Amino acid sequence: MDFEVSEKMRTVIELMDEFVEKELIPLEPEFLRRPFREMLSVLGEKRRMVKQMELWAPQHPQKYGGMGLNLMEFALVSESLGRTPLGHYVFGAQAPDAGNIEILHLYGTEKQKKEYLKPLVAGEIRSCFSMTEVEMPGSNPVMLETTAVKDGDDYVINGQKWYTSSADGAAFAIVMAVTNPEAPPYLRASMLIVPADTPGFNRVRNIPVMGHEGSDWSSHAEILYQSCRVPQKNLLGPEGHGFVIAQERLGPGRIHHCMRWIGICNRAYALMCSRALNRVIEPGKKLSDMQVIQSWIAECGADIQAARLMVLHAAWKMHTLGTKEAREEISLIKFFSAEVLQKVVDRALQVHGGLGMTDDTILAFFFRHERAARIYDGVDEVHKLSFARRVLREYQGKRVK
Repeated sequence: MDFEVSEKMRTVIELMDEFVEKELIPLEPEFLRRPFREMLSVLGEKRRMVKQMELWAPQHPQKYGGMGLNLMEFALVSESLGRTPLGHYVFGAQAPDAGNIEILHLYGTEKQKKEYLKPLVAGEIRSCFSMTEVEMPGSNPVMLETTAVKDGDDYVINGQKWYTSSADGAAFAIVMAVTNPEAPPYLRASMLIVPADTPGFNRVRNIPVMGHEGSDWSSHAEILYQSCRVPQKNLLGPEGHGFVIAQERLGPGRIHHCMRWIGICNRAYALMCSRALNRVIEPGKKLSDMQVIQSWIAECGADIQAARLMVLHAAWKMHTLGTKEAREEISLIKFFSAEVLQKVVDRALQVHGGLGMTDDTILAFFFRHERAARIYDGVDEVHKLSFARRVLREYQGKRVK
């Protein structure tokens, strides 16, 4: 693969790095103390600044107001913005809207694009993605209890979802529900647009995650669908193709997440090195003089570099050959990058000692909220099993000399 970064992208990344450093990182103490909803005004002003700089919605189509960057280019952007929890939101590149925009762009009707896609890309509304269920295994996405039954010109949806991220304040949800229960497992579910003000769409609560329930975009909700009626025209793509669409959404999404994790690793690594160089542990001696700390710095540096190159290679392969051809690389980066993320953040927190446990730095936030990296979008263990099985099939019956 070609590792050269274009002059255009070098300029874009430099501008984003500077904006993150000067405009967003200084907001983190307030972000850690206040509900996200109370920060919407100041973040809205930052978003307007980003739009004036023509850096808004980097990965979304130019036709709808984005920058139109390809997957490789956005991977670099995601790394830059990932250094702060506010980065992707302020630049209009945040999940779950990013994935929903991809679905609407690929499968939405012209009416759906006008009503939902355009204002979503513009940042005028937000959305949520409703797939994970309370009683069903998230690692097996074809097992769903939520149903959408045809009744006249409508679908009637019943079921319970949770970890519907950013449902608090969202204008609509994209819901995965079983529409064809007699079909083969991978052709049973469909995706439907459900406006949040539809009767029967009930946000039960924001789920407390590691003790924090969050608000607005920075939250995860439990949703109860009770005879929730939407017109059949709200179907996205062909009926029964929900799983196929979900896979298309998840492939690029894993690149986005993994490069965001690399950005977090870079931030935690910088904080760790700075702390080691400045923390006096006895007269004339600092943390950085200890061999164990030097070893951690070397190991974390190697791990970050390895994870970064793996993700960029997966992005390149997906961009050039397609998602199907990059399945093995996607499985590898998902569990490897998540493990590197947890290791680097944990080491950085350890180097900070008691300070690392507080919200006086961003490390405790990363530790709380990024632990889920090893769970969502497929638990690490499932990705490992999937990769190993594919590799072993290639060697089945072969004589290796």
